[in-house]
Amino acid sequence: QVQLVESGGTLVQPGDSLTLACEAPKGTASTYVIAWFRQAPGREREGVSSVCLGGTAYYRDYVKGRFFASRDNARNTVFLQMTSLKPGDTAVYYCAAGPACGVLNTDEYYDWGQGTQVTVSS
Repeated sequence: QVQLVESGGTLVQPGDSLTLACEAPKGTASTYVIAWFRQAPGREREGVSSVCLGGTAYYRDYVKGRFFASRDNARNTVFLQMTSLKPGDTAVYYCAAGPACGVLNTDEYYDWGQGTQVTVSS
């Protein structure tokens, strides 16, 4: 079990960039696959990106080319760099720990952070 904390969410305008961070306890980030999810009001939680132990990331089609996930194991932190943000990206963003990368099914992840709000609006 690992405790995760998301940060970086804020109000931005369409077209802006924003980077989110997911912090894990020291020495734990390198042992877990971390994924990013998001949930908009009235919608089910959906996958965004999964980050493998070696740093390789996989993305859902709706964020490919705009979002970039990476990890810094020395700092026990996983990042989500978001560019060309759209109003449709507005959601609470969560990070979660799971057993494998390349999978973005919420049911397969077991340790979740509290979430951080990202609002894209003019």
